[in-house]
This record gives sequence, C-alpha cells and structure tokens, in this order.
Amino acid sequence: MLDFTVVLDFGYGLVCMHKTTGFMLSLIRHPDGTGTRFTHRQTGLDHLGLTARNRAELLSWEQRLRELDVEFTPVRDSELGHHLNFRDPDGIALEFYAPNDRFAAALDELRSRKFSDEELLDAAEQLGLGAYVARRIS
Repeated sequence: MLDFTVVLDFGYGLVCMHKTTGFMLSLIRHPDGTGTRFTHRQTGLDHLGLTARNRAELLSWEQRLRELDVEFTPVRDSELGHHLNFRDPDGIALEFYAPNDRFAAALDELRSRKFSDEELLDAAEQLGLGAYVARRIS
C-alpha cells in the first residue's frame, strides 16, 4: 500500500524499507501490549529513531547530551550500525542511529537503481542477516 517491502522479520517486529527513498520503518509488537487501539490521550510510541551520518556524529551527540546533563545510553555498535539512546523531557525514548560502512554502502547501492523485492532480500542476506530475512511464501 505505501510501497514498503518487509526486509527483516524478527518475530516480534518487522523492518520495512521504501525501495525508492531508502526510508526504513520498524514495527514492533510487544508481548505485554494491551492490543487496544491507540489514542492520543495515552502513550503509545515505543521510540522514535533518527538517522545520523556516521558513528563520529553519534559521539558528538553523546558529548552534547552529557553537557546538557541528559541521561543516555552510550553509543552501542550492532550488526548494521551504531545507536545512541536517550529520552526527551516527557520520557519518550529517542534514538540516533548511524549505519556502519558496510550497511551504508548497501543502502547507497539500493537507492541508486530500481530493484526487485527479491534483490532487496538477497542484499539483506549478504549483510549476514539471513536468519531474519522476511521471505514470504505467496
């Protein structure tokens, strides 16, 4: 409907990518969620993630958060990149994320041309995420 392709399926969550723009969207289902419809009168956002250019930029943000006396989780490295997590004044979880060099190169290639869903899933497997690739039987 929105032209997203489900790339990874962790069981409790999906990672989707818009093939034209490279925009990534993650949808998480918490096991202890109530299942009730969201309302603006209650908290319903797990967290908001924003992209940074690289790990060095995250380290700069880490220093700025330290200077502002904001509680944060130091930059953490993962298979696809680097994360810096903190909360806004209302307690909403925020994340700065920067792809690692390998993932950034894969995203650049995917954004540079049109490709099939199958090619997108193949690229995710080549990044070492084969166990989570969302291959669906039609």
